[in-house]
Amino acid sequence: MKVTTSWVQTLAFDVTADTGQTVRIDTTVENGGSGTGMNPKKMLLGSLCGCSGIDVVDILHKMKVPFTKLEIEASAEQTDDHPKVFKFIDMVYRSDISADNIDKLNRAVSLSHEKYCGISAMLGKHCPINYTVELI
Repeated sequence: MKVTTSWVQTLAFDVTADTGQTVRIDTTVENGGSGTGMNPKKMLLGSLCGCSGIDVVDILHKMKVPFTKLEIEASAEQTDDHPKVFKFIDMVYRSDISADNIDKLNRAVSLSHEKYCGISAMLGKHCPINYTVELI
């Protein structure tokens, strides 16, 4: 696994994976950036959601559980002092899965965090990751 990060302007960088995909990382204008990309810590939260989401969808498909929506929200509180790191992460998994299958959704989320999601495993070594499941 490899990425190359190239400075674009002000505080903006383009990150290109060895497989060709590119994303922009930046900060807000108020913090000296141009606001053209996502803040690195928000991208980290998004990566956590994406990693776990891939697991959850894959597990639910293997369980043959029907659903059409899965939304994952993550929020984190940071320390006050530099380096500002996450104190904790709260995640909410929302799905239109039937109430009869809520236990399967809970199981899929639990398996993602306990067994499959490498980003959850890495971040969980530093700060608690809390999660809840909601029906929409």
